[in-house]
Amino acid sequence: MTVLVGRGLSNKEIAVALHLSSATVKTYVSQLLSKTGSRDRAQLVIYAYEHALV
Repeated sequence: MTVLVGRGLSNKEIAVALHLSSATVKTYVSQLLSKTGSRDRAQLVIYAYEHALV
């Protein structure tokens, strides 16, 4: 999931790629933001690059 966010995909694009609902992806992204201490998707992208996920 973090890899897909790191690549700049939207929630809808991630949902299609992983065969999930958009609501589920939104929940997962919110959980990732919380777990990584990121305040927004931009910081989550930075996190993905800093941890060699992308």
